[in-house]
Amino acid sequence: QVQLAESGGGLVQAGGSLRLSCAASGRLFSSYGMGWFRQVPGKEREFVAFIRWSGGNIYYADSVKGRFTISRDNAKNMVYLQMNSLKPEDTATYFCAVTRGLGYATKRSQYDYWGQGTQVTVSS
Repeated sequence: QVQLAESGGGLVQAGGSLRLSCAASGRLFSSYGMGWFRQVPGKEREFVAFIRWSGGNIYYADSVKGRFTISRDNAKNMVYLQMNSLKPEDTATYFCAVTRGLGYATKRSQYDYWGQGTQVTVSS
């Protein structure tokens, strides 16, 4: 069992930056993958970024590539999402998640554990 808790959301102006954190508790294996998703009310939960707990296999949604950076700190059981050059369309609730599966994981259904989310609002 894995528990996840996000933090770091808030209100920021367009062009600004935020760093989201995800604290993980429980047993995390190097093969596990950590993902960030976001969701706007009335829309599907959208993939943002992924990193393998071992540190490899990093990838991003096209919409955030070059602006967002995912990273992890194994010693602290933390995953981060550094978000720069934020745009109003980045406004959403952001969730971190864990997948026990291998390979390319960009679908909500591929993930086994989820946090409660943290709100990010970008004003224009």
